[in-house]
Amino acid sequence: MALSDAILVLLTQQPMSGYDLAKSFDASIGFFWTADHPQIYRELGRLKERGHVDVHEVVQSGRPNKLIYTITQSGLATLKTWSQRPSAPAPIKDDLLVRLYALEHVDISAVRAQLMQRLDLHADRLHRFKAILERHFSGKALSLSQTGRLLGLRMGLRYEEACIEWCQEALQCLPTSSGAAVTSIPSGRKPTTV
Repeated sequence: MALSDAILVLLTQQPMSGYDLAKSFDASIGFFWTADHPQIYRELGRLKERGHVDVHEVVQSGRPNKLIYTITQSGLATLKTWSQRPSAPAPIKDDLLVRLYALEHVDISAVRAQLMQRLDLHADRLHRFKAILERHFSGKALSLSQTGRLLGLRMGLRYEEACIEWCQEALQCLPTSSGAAVTSIPSGRKPTTV
């Protein structure tokens, strides 16, 4: 997926300024696809050049004028074509997982601290996802687009729950210092340290 596809997806909701688009990105698709605000603004320029978005200027008093971006029929056609392409899961590139392959040669205390940071990060995201679920999807009839957003949110919830469980398991498996040994880990059971 390209950033342009993610931007077009967001513009299907409503016309937005670059600022509003970047904020919306951070609070939705940004959980699953990363881009910083300058990248979003550059991509909006490219989408305009290709005719996938229209731009109109809103004159504001006492503030700089605002540009509002709207997806065009060409943009919608591009989005439909993009949706027909095969979707492959993204490969995992995680340096913490690689460090686990050399536990006897790394700083166990640092790895444990990194696991705690990950645990906090995933717990925070899980809390945020649950708040989004409650605020936007609890007890409401949903449109087809809202159903799609809910399905993505549910995947995010499950992912964060799995990451929290894994971080907790890893912390239980790892010794508290480099000198301690770990007993074998039976399948499906929590390990103990010696």
